[in-house]
Amino acid sequence: MPPGITLAADAPGLSAANTGFMLICSALVMLMTPGLAFFYGGMVRVKSTLNMLMMCFISLGIVTVLWVLYGFSLAFGTDSGSLIGWSADYVGLSGIGINQLWDGYSIPVYVFAVFQLMFAIITPALISGALADRVKFTAWALFVALWATVVYFPVAHWVWGSGGWLFEMGVIDFAGGTAVHINAGAAALGVILVIGKRVGFGRDPMRPHSLPLVMLGAGLLWFGWFGFNAGSWLGNDDGVGAVMFVNTQVATAAAMLAWLAYEKIRHGSLTTLGAASGAVAGLVAITPSGGSASPLGAIAIGAVAGLLCAMAVGLKYRFGFDDSLDVVGVHLVGGVVGSLLVGFFATGGVQSDARGLFYGGGFEQLGKQAVGVFAVLAYSLVVSAILALVLDRTIGMRVGEDDEISGIDQVEHAETAYDFSGAGGGAGSRRTAPVPAGTAAAAPQTRKVDA
Repeated sequence: MPPGITLAADAPGLSAANTGFMLICSALVMLMTPGLAFFYGGMVRVKSTLNMLMMCFISLGIVTVLWVLYGFSLAFGTDSGSLIGWSADYVGLSGIGINQLWDGYSIPVYVFAVFQLMFAIITPALISGALADRVKFTAWALFVALWATVVYFPVAHWVWGSGGWLFEMGVIDFAGGTAVHINAGAAALGVILVIGKRVGFGRDPMRPHSLPLVMLGAGLLWFGWFGFNAGSWLGNDDGVGAVMFVNTQVATAAAMLAWLAYEKIRHGSLTTLGAASGAVAGLVAITPSGGSASPLGAIAIGAVAGLLCAMAVGLKYRFGFDDSLDVVGVHLVGGVVGSLLVGFFATGGVQSDARGLFYGGGFEQLGKQAVGVFAVLAYSLVVSAILALVLDRTIGMRVGEDDEISGIDQVEHAETAYDFSGAGGGAGSRRTAPVPAGTAAAAPQTRKVDA
């Protein structure tokens, strides 16, 4: 065993069980970003598949480096004015001892930092689904770096950082309804209002090219979300994480069924895309609320979210904004629903003693939740739109119209998702081989062509 691990394991107060559990949860949350890439990648047209995968995947690189350099310090450093954090020891993660525990918990600071890093990675990746088919990759990469710095890191401090103004107010966000999903959904809306619609939006068919990929991505998201949610209690000593694990499963199932029921009544069919989208809507809604609700409450939260998100995805056609893969309809609406329903379904017997309206708590917690929802929504919407506008006016956010029509994969990445060049006739097929005119072999001849 390496000496470093031995020292950490011997540290007073450190729980090997909780540390191992949180490392596993961190890995599960990391897996969600590739899962999101598959989920989004299957929903776009063939010519945009690789670009969509890369828009998610690049977040793993950019945000990881920024988090180590200064992001962790901004989000979870010593509070300054209830708006931002900063601790010199967290810059570059250079001043953190291997035996140093996260304050009040039995896990190392390094473990907490890497767990929160995975949240920081997936949040800007969520935005990418709204911008499919039309954004320059370099502009997107720069947007991710700027957005993480001026939006995600501060908002994470507001919601989860000691001294953050929403944290101190008592806003409940167990695992990211405001900091992740409302934040990303509002940002998506702000950017698409700046960059405009895809060529052919509302006229040309823009159906998913691979529903199996969508289902694979949804399954990976569902799997990883157990780490996302249950791990957010930062340990497994008192049963709260177990309740969150159960509620995650329950709400997701209820939301999927509610979405499918809406589809059947509204459109007469039960689609695989609807099942996948409904499951994600349930995962989003239970993220802020599952640590305060009972399993029966989780069923209600999931069902409400599934129904309202299914209804919301059609709003882009009514209001004329091009949210390519329904980030606004699922993540923004689902995050708002889940965050506000804490004010109704908090039992007062799980993560805290705060009670919702249905459990005798009156409107107090609902009011706090509403402040958190609309503060994050407004900040992210406005700042994201400003960032997109600045980038659009300087380096340009969109590819050219001809490039968008021909396919962004070839233009931005010089690749295609599927190579059909080897797909020809059967192995035994015989074709006439062209022969240059005027040669001795000008007579017709044939050769066997491999498939």
